[in-house]
Amino acid sequence: MSGEKINPLVRLGLDLGPVIAFFVAYSLFGERTAQIGGAEYSGFVIVTAGFIPLLALSMWLLWRLTGRLSAMQVMTLVLVVVFGGLTVWLNDERFFKMKPTIIYLLFGGVLGAGLLRGQSYLQLVMAEAIPLRREGWMILTRRMCVLFLGLAALNEAVWRTMSTEAWVTFKTFGLTAAVFVFFIAQGRLFETYKPEQPEEPESE
Repeated sequence: MSGEKINPLVRLGLDLGPVIAFFVAYSLFGERTAQIGGAEYSGFVIVTAGFIPLLALSMWLLWRLTGRLSAMQVMTLVLVVVFGGLTVWLNDERFFKMKPTIIYLLFGGVLGAGLLRGQSYLQLVMAEAIPLRREGWMILTRRMCVLFLGLAALNEAVWRTMSTEAWVTFKTFGLTAAVFVFFIAQGRLFETYKPEQPEEPESE
């Protein structure tokens, strides 16, 4: 199954489905609490407990359908399990809210380390999806490094200063929209640094 292509809508559903489900579940149950084992759990913690296996199932299905997962997807799943698990185990919302910060710091740090070595680690994981010359990859990597570090700082500001409801909305739509808009804004870069096409020999 390695390298198999799947319907783009199926991929989009597996990528974004768990996040949308988290938002919907919190909208429905976020204000409720539950007594479990003598302890009171907020709706946020309960929804987080459901999100972890849902994301794991989504990633497993994606792997079964395509035969592969990207390094970013694997890292995201690991951090969701770790920080989501801590949130449920310790009954503390802060761990899951910090998870995007850690993810973006790791992504930005890895890209930054590669840039210091004169390499684009982004090219290693996205070369098949985005055709670019090396100069373009270096520019895109620098920009994404700044983007990830900026999103990490923004997530910290939001969860520390705003309500849980506001943070859930920001995480579901704000972070996703930021990455989407970022790639849309790179259209000129993709056009400028697209690989040169070999000239076809003139027919005699």
